[in-house]
Amino acid sequence: MKRRIALALLHHPVLDRAGEVVTTSMTNMDLHDMSRSAKSYGLEAMYVVHPIEAQRELVRRIRDHWVEGSGKNRIPDRAVALELLRCVNTFEDALADLGAGTEVWTTAAQARGPEVVSYRDARARLETGDAPVMIVFGTGWGLAPSVIDTATVRLEPIAAAEPTGYNHLSVRAACAITLDRLLG
Repeated sequence: MKRRIALALLHHPVLDRAGEVVTTSMTNMDLHDMSRSAKSYGLEAMYVVHPIEAQRELVRRIRDHWVEGSGKNRIPDRAVALELLRCVNTFEDALADLGAGTEVWTTAAQARGPEVVSYRDARARLETGDAPVMIVFGTGWGLAPSVIDTATVRLEPIAAAEPTGYNHLSVRAACAITLDRLLG
């Protein structure tokens, strides 16, 4: 049985540069690019987690424009990808929607937590398990510890080919690299 896999893009709880838990604003490009990556790799859904109703409404309006509105007629491929987009109030809502027993797989620019799993080992886990998997990405300066603490799997950080001292990929780029390493 093929595992059910989804993405979650958290806007809360995430960290700011001082390490405080905050809520970040939604960005249109994240919705488009991450939904397109999710569709390309056969994922079931792309969840956007945001506690502010006005931000959730904006996500719904963008989705509706591309899935049901004039955007669908102009760029049908975009509609197919954005059909995967779901907007929820809390991370727990996303997990409940994907189903009982969902494994939480976190990503981070810097490894935190007791065990970090290589992409090679994570690919093997995808082949052997059957529980749904939620791959979680954070905005701002990363996922809050409360989210990381729920993780079944903490994926190794994405690193450049050579040590440059710079490691600040966009969440969209990190998502595409992660999905390719896991499912490509």
